Amino acid sequence: MGFIKEFKEFAMRGNVMDMAVGVIIGGAFGKIISSLVDDVLMPAIGMLTGNVDFTTLVCKIGEGEEGAVLKYGQFIQNVIDFLIIALCVFLMIKFVTKLTAKKEEPAPEAPAGPTQEELLTEIRDLLAKK
Repeated sequence: MGFIKEFKEFAMRGNVMDMAVGVIIGGAFGKIISSLVDDVLMPAIGMLTGNVDFTTLVCKIGEGEEGAVLKYGQFIQNVIDFLIIALCVFLMIKFVTKLTAKKEEPAPEAPAGPTQEELLTEIRDLLAKK
């Protein structure tokens, strides 16, 4: 199978419109979460840590222009962003699942048939009549 044909089958699998809507909503949701992290949570976390701005934390390795700068503060910020986004997505999915979950009603019980003993007794009686 050719590469183009395989890609076409892959791209057309499922509902493309649903996927497009999901990507658009996901982008908007990402902006909301980023604002939550940057504007609400990080200032509070900064106060708890003595107003440390994680993004400015760096470690310089080497001297002069040949030295490298490790921006570990930005990494910490990105990890915090990820954890908060993951938590929000988890809570959103849990909420939507709870809304859409149908209340499972107990299935009506099947009418009780004769027990094994009753069937054997009936068979015995029928055989005795012959």
